Amino acid sequence: MNFIKNAYSGKVEWWRYLVGTLIIFLAWQLVGVLPFMGAIGFKVARDGDLSVLENLTTESMMNIFEPNLTLFLMLISFAFGLVGVFIVCKYLHKQSLKSLTTARKEIDWKRVRFAFTLWGTVIVAMTALAYFMAPEDFIWNFKLEKFILLVIIGILLIPLQTSFEEYFFRGYLMQGLGVIAKNRWFPLIVTSVVFGMMHFWNPEVEKLGPIIMVYYIGTGLFLGIITLMDEGMELALGFHAANNLVAALLVTADWTVFQTHSILIDTSEPSVGFDILIPVVVIFPIVYLVFAKKYNWTNWRDKLIGKIN
Repeated sequence: MNFIKNAYSGKVEWWRYLVGTLIIFLAWQLVGVLPFMGAIGFKVARDGDLSVLENLTTESMMNIFEPNLTLFLMLISFAFGLVGVFIVCKYLHKQSLKSLTTARKEIDWKRVRFAFTLWGTVIVAMTALAYFMAPEDFIWNFKLEKFILLVIIGILLIPLQTSFEEYFFRGYLMQGLGVIAKNRWFPLIVTSVVFGMMHFWNPEVEKLGPIIMVYYIGTGLFLGIITLMDEGMELALGFHAANNLVAALLVTADWTVFQTHSILIDTSEPSVGFDILIPVVVIFPIVYLVFAKKYNWTNWRDKLIGKIN
């Protein structure tokens, strides 16, 4: 059972991965943003207010519409990207979705659910702890109708966003770079760094500085490691979906990329230690141990830095 070698079930010439990456990127960043840009154009035409288009930036785009609509329009681009991954996999590489997902005979949905439940529980527990330790740092923001709409949008679209990122980085690029480089460490490092750099323009970077890239790259490394150790993406899919969905529903802050009608608003100043170092240095290793114990992971060295024959 070898997740990266699954790529050999299809066509693996290097140029296919180059063309495929370009197609996926265009589906995500060009076709995927058309609904958002179309909505902005419609608003400008309806209101006759051209000032919206002056100095249009990613940050200003986040404030044009009501938060639920903004979230919907932002997440749609990832749905297009996910479709792009599936099309490239099926038609350019002649590879099945199952082989892009896991080295097991079937996709293990129990693994997805376990990772989602585990990490969702950790997020709820950490949020509750932070709230009870410093309730003055939070504002109660619960508005039933807006929250219900947020739940619907979140359940429908956030898993598409996180699944796109997993299928693109931990699936498509991990397998592609693995068969090209003939080893496991190169795709693990490259996909982790590129995944982290993808978040460089998030408002969190401006608020906390470049040090937060330790968290983003560290998260990419964590997701890559559990994918390689488990020979499949199921744990990463569940973990990532819980991370974004539960966080979006529970708490937001004025400096985070997701501005939502969450239950709480965090008004505290973020700290490098609590928000960056503790997850990467303390919590992620504990999660490694939980997964390793439950799924009997062995042979770490070969699975993380071994050769692909």
